[in-house]
Amino acid sequence: MTEEKSVPQKLYGDVAPGLADLSDRVLFGEVWKRPGLPPRDRSLITVASLVALYRHNELSGHVALALANGVTREELSELVTHLAFYAGWPVANTAVPILRKAFADADAA
Repeated sequence: MTEEKSVPQKLYGDVAPGLADLSDRVLFGEVWKRPGLPPRDRSLITVASLVALYRHNELSGHVALALANGVTREELSELVTHLAFYAGWPVANTAVPILRKAFADADAA
């Protein structure tokens, strides 16, 4: 029986195995599992940070994780609208099609 590869292993484990290992063990193994915040709140914070910092490369994956962690589409939409005034209109406008595709992908799954 073959063990399913983690997302970091699939995305960059072949090129940066150490980074994939740290992502699995530290980021998603320790940081995301700390008791101070539930995964839902961590997802909201992460998506907001990625939008505000214009890190659209990782945004779609974290939007999907946020939906899986119980964040609603309406909350994600409101997050983007709110950030338009604090992080800038261009970052919000860039996030909208990424949210649209993540929502469509969630519907297709």
